[in-house]
Amino acid sequence: MRLEGKVALVTGAGQGVGQGIACALAADGARVAVAGRTLAKCAATVAEIERRGGQALAVECDVKDAASLEACVARVVRELGGLQILVNNAQEVPLGTLEQLSEAAFAAGWESGPLATFRLMKLAYPHLRQRGGSIINLASPAAMRWDASGYGAYGAVKEAIRQLSRAAACEWAKDGIRTNIILPLADSPAMAWWTRERPQEAAAFIATVPMQRVGACERDIGRFVATLCSDDCAYINGQSIAADGGQAFLG
Repeated sequence: MRLEGKVALVTGAGQGVGQGIACALAADGARVAVAGRTLAKCAATVAEIERRGGQALAVECDVKDAASLEACVARVVRELGGLQILVNNAQEVPLGTLEQLSEAAFAAGWESGPLATFRLMKLAYPHLRQRGGSIINLASPAAMRWDASGYGAYGAVKEAIRQLSRAAACEWAKDGIRTNIILPLADSPAMAWWTRERPQEAAAFIATVPMQRVGACERDIGRFVATLCSDDCAYINGQSIAADGGQAFLG
């Protein structure tokens, strides 16, 4: 129970990687705010956490709406008693070639990714600094593809998140706040969509994973995030870590 006494907020936690992270944090003792656009999905994650004996709160939140983010953080602090862990996981994925991709899709990727991350980090900052805390932001190995065709916009918003994260790591470490980035490869709904819609591309990519498998949302990604948020990693700050079975080489 390395995270006992801590409160965590995870966005996009109604399914996939976010759900896996929320469950893993709760299993390590954190009280978890499960935030997302679809309250029923968040409630299902909460029910699973509570079934295992953990504590969680479902919060309806649209990460593209500044007022919704502000209300979300205020409710978490009010009802759970503070905030020590922030996980920015929610992201709309703008896929397509530059010629095909609409400005609306790119804007949605920007607003749900780097802008939401920027807003939530600032909203969480005064609470995180009270007792020290940890921020985990999600980037993507897609930004490391040698052939970025069809992934330019997605890679751009994810790399923007990495740069914001690095700035937070440098600026807020003095306040006891660590900020790290993970680049996960997991069996999420997005992976299921990719495998279904682009089977040849997905199969070719998965074949390049040295461990020859896609990670499990909770066992492989969530538990690593829980470890990264714990005192076992108290000196880890400002790092981009690929949780992808060795596929990406960050250099």
